[in-house]
Amino acid sequence: MSGPSPAGKTAAVIGGGPAGLMAAETLSAAGIAVTVYDRMPSFGRKLLMAGRGGLNLTHSEPLAAFRARYGAAEARLGPLIEAFPPAALSAWAEGLGQPTFVGSSGRVFPKALKASPLLRAWLARLAAQGVEFRARHEWLGWDAKGALRFATADGKVSARPDVTVLALGGASWPKLGSDGRWAAVLAKAGAEVTPLRAANAGFDLAWSEMVRDRFAGQPLKGVALTFGGRRVRGEAMVTRHGLEGGAVYELSAALREAIAAEGSARLWIDLRPDMKAPALAARIAQAPSDQSVSNRLRKSLHMTPLETNLLREAHGKDLPSDPAALAEAIKGAPLTLTAMRPIARAISTAGGVAFGAVDEALMLTARPGVFVAGEMLDWEAPTGGYLLQACFATGVAAATGALKRLAGQPFG
Repeated sequence: MSGPSPAGKTAAVIGGGPAGLMAAETLSAAGIAVTVYDRMPSFGRKLLMAGRGGLNLTHSEPLAAFRARYGAAEARLGPLIEAFPPAALSAWAEGLGQPTFVGSSGRVFPKALKASPLLRAWLARLAAQGVEFRARHEWLGWDAKGALRFATADGKVSARPDVTVLALGGASWPKLGSDGRWAAVLAKAGAEVTPLRAANAGFDLAWSEMVRDRFAGQPLKGVALTFGGRRVRGEAMVTRHGLEGGAVYELSAALREAIAAEGSARLWIDLRPDMKAPALAARIAQAPSDQSVSNRLRKSLHMTPLETNLLREAHGKDLPSDPAALAEAIKGAPLTLTAMRPIARAISTAGGVAFGAVDEALMLTARPGVFVAGEMLDWEAPTGGYLLQACFATGVAAATGALKRLAGQPFG
C-alpha cells in the first residue's frame, strides 16, 4: 500500500470507518501528514458492529464471481478490488496479528471472530505512522475559500489540507455515525448524488396476529427463496414486521425495485428445496390420512409449527389434504412483501456519489483534490464479505489517487 512520498504534504480523511482508516493508512505509510476526522466520540464503530457477527471481512470465491456481486457497479469497482483483493485483505489482517480462516460458506473471518482486537491494533499502527485523530468533529462542507469546515463542542473550526478523502459512509445505522447528511453538501457542490436507499434490509408483510406473536424471532432454515427468476438458498428470519436474513438480503435489491415500481412483490419460498414434489407427496402419503394436516406434515417431513403456519399464511388456513397438492404448496409458498424496512435499520446503503461524478482515481470532478471512498459511492452488494472488501479496496484506491495527485503524477 505504498506510493509516492511528497514531502511536507497534508491530507484530511473525513470518516473513521473501514474505508477512511484504510485511506489514512495508505497515505501515512507514504509519508503524508494525515488527520482523521469523525463526528462520533470514537473511531471504527461500524466495524465493531460488524464484529458482533464474527467480522466477515471478505469472501474466498474466485475473483470473477466476486466481482459479479456488485452488479451494475462491477465495471468501476472490479478493477479496484483486483488491485486490493481478498488475499491482500487477509494478509493485511494477519499483519495486525489477526490471522483469518475460511468458513464453511466460503466467508473469511478473523480467528478471533470479533473486531475489537483488530481495531485496537489498527489504530495503534496508524498512531505510530503519525496519524492524528479528531473525534467529535462534524463535517459541514467548505467555506467560501475552500477550507473544510467542522462543528465541534468548542465551536466551528476549519482545515486546509492538500488533499481530502471523504469516507462518511451511507445512511444505515446513523447512531454509529453515518447519517447521510453529506449528500446535500456534495449535491450543492455540484456532484451527482443518487438518492440513498436501504440495502440488505428486511421487508414488511402482513403476518397474521398469531404468527407475529408466536413465531417472531424464529428462523426458517435451509429454505430456497425465488424472485424475478433468481433462486437463493439459505436462511430467513421471521420478524413481527415480516422477513429478514441472509437469503432475503441476496434478493433485496430486486425486491426493493419491484416494490417501488409495483407497490408490492411476491416472494416464493420452497420449504424443502432438496426434495422434488413427487418425493414429498410420497412421504406425505405414508402418514395416516385420518390425522390433521399439521400432524401429517410433522411426522412425514419433520415440518415445524412455524413452517406449517407459514404454509397457511401463503395458501390459506385450510391446506389441501391431497398429498400431491400439499407437496406443491410446500415447494412454492407465495408471500406478498409490501415495503422495505427503514434505511436506518438496514445493514448497508444503495445510492450515493455517482461513479460519473468521480474520475478513475475516485476524485470528484466538481471538487479537484477531494476523493471519495466506501459506502458514499453508488454501489451495493449482498452480505458475505463483499461490503467490507469494497470499503477497504476503495479506501486504498482513493488514497492512491490522492498520492498521485500530490506527486503530480497522472492516474493510470
